[in-house]
Amino acid sequence: MSYQVIARKYRPQRFADVVGQEHVSQTLANAIASGRIAHAYLFCGPRGTGKTTLARIFAKALNCTGGPTADFDVADSRCVEIAEGRSLDVLEIDGASNNGVEQVRELRETCKFAPATSKFKIYIIDEVHMLSTAAFNALLKTLEEPPAHVKFMFATTDPEKVLPTILSRCQRFDLRRIPAALIVSHLTSIAKQEGVKIDDAALHAIARGADGGMRDAESTLDQLISFCGNEIAEADVLSMFGLTARAQLLALTRAVLAGEVDTALRELNDLAKSGKDLGRLVTDLLNHFRNLLIFQVSKGDLKLLEVSEAEATALAEQVKLAPSDAVSRVMEVLSDCESRLRDTTSKKILIEVSLLKAIQARNAVPMDAVLKQLQQLRAEAANAGSALATVPAAVVPEARPRLAPAPAAVPSVPLDLSGYERRPAAASVAALAETPAPAPKSGGSAELDALWAQLLEAVGRVSQFTRGYLLEAHPVSFNGKLFTIGFDPEFADHMVLVDNSKTHTVLQTKLAEFGHAHCQVKFIKADAAVRTGSSQPAAETSAPAKAEPAAVAALKPIPGAAKPEKPQPFVFDKENFKNDPLIKKALEVFKGTIVEARS
Repeated sequence: MSYQVIARKYRPQRFADVVGQEHVSQTLANAIASGRIAHAYLFCGPRGTGKTTLARIFAKALNCTGGPTADFDVADSRCVEIAEGRSLDVLEIDGASNNGVEQVRELRETCKFAPATSKFKIYIIDEVHMLSTAAFNALLKTLEEPPAHVKFMFATTDPEKVLPTILSRCQRFDLRRIPAALIVSHLTSIAKQEGVKIDDAALHAIARGADGGMRDAESTLDQLISFCGNEIAEADVLSMFGLTARAQLLALTRAVLAGEVDTALRELNDLAKSGKDLGRLVTDLLNHFRNLLIFQVSKGDLKLLEVSEAEATALAEQVKLAPSDAVSRVMEVLSDCESRLRDTTSKKILIEVSLLKAIQARNAVPMDAVLKQLQQLRAEAANAGSALATVPAAVVPEARPRLAPAPAAVPSVPLDLSGYERRPAAASVAALAETPAPAPKSGGSAELDALWAQLLEAVGRVSQFTRGYLLEAHPVSFNGKLFTIGFDPEFADHMVLVDNSKTHTVLQTKLAEFGHAHCQVKFIKADAAVRTGSSQPAAETSAPAKAEPAAVAALKPIPGAAKPEKPQPFVFDKENFKNDPLIKKALEVFKGTIVEARS
């Protein structure tokens, strides 16, 4: 007798022998027991999962002696005829070679005749999706209303190509890929019957390569027995099919999760030199990271995974190396690599680049975390500003600007501007400038400088850059309605940077907070040494002071008071810029470096 391959020798003969498709075999057995046998069935699923096998077993259950019954005798003569393919009443048709209208017409003619010896005439059409559209349409009427003695059983790996009109006339059963654990158990049973010694690692490697197909696993075992004899090790399986050893795969994933670039590239180079299938390597990596992600999310629930004990131990160790969001980013990189492998000319280079990207993605900071930290920094800065605002001005030192040296501390003088006449807010800046101001009190210049210092501090809490430009300016005059700010001629070109609506709004808002609502702001080019009214001391006379125009300073210094120092001009200091706490924090958050710093 000629040799029979393992896939045919150990083909299931009863419903109980089918591995991994209990949802289908149990349904068919219940249908037979209840007498609810349909006229057409469609079995669809991946290759090697038992579609044609279930159709044959179902045919045996229908045509066995004393049937239909699910508990038939495998040795029954009718069942043996069906198993050997010589039954006159069970016809197996190849849909790929009998896909025309003529073959369907012959089928329609023959199905009218009664079965020869059995109860039903059964047509098993394999790869039914290969039938042409015309052949499908010719089969429609017979398929919907066949003779009572006719049963149709279709099998296909591509149900999407079957016409919807055919699908609607069949009971559909979707077969799923067989879990690796069931394949390992079934192969262990076959190996014992064949007298072959095979270790567990080799069985898991075969199951991993079979990708859920029992026939592929059995064919692989048959080939390995021819190659190795009666003793099979994992190395034999890996060398024959180009698979990666589980230890090497775990070492590569550990290097990616730990951010060890040199180790990852070295492991990949070793695998490429040993002739491993790099496309399959990427698939195995992606599957491992998927298992790691599920393990993290499910908090170690192994019921959701198809892994061995060694793999479960490795997952428990690697789960501490990276959070779930980092693992998902690595999976995105590997998925992109897998989709591009078929179009690349150098798989190794593409995988090397993908591993580098995966390590970078593992170390990347999520945008949500960056935004959260920035919001936290902003809140801390606002809280610090409000805390400074609640402390009396006499005890709050002048804050040091972040981009320039701080001006000299200005003594805090109580502001008393009650004698100024207030005009409607709609008055123009020119009209306000020409409005004569009442005689200021003796502390005019000191009050103006104190107000300017407080205004700089308040603007700095809103925008440090605006405050940095205003440090180059100096107060010229303030008559209660118009605040004139001057820029030295050497900084006149900087005046255009602050003379805009945004800066005007900020200054007017802060002046209103200090009790000077409806004030206007004007920027002019003026020498800091020439402050209107500041060069002449106030006359010591009992006569009331004559009011001066607003263009001439309305506020005069206190006699004998120390003259405040002129604010220092804005000077960009690159070292102070790098040492700024906010800049350091931003570099830490974004993991960046300063390439160039310009004023």
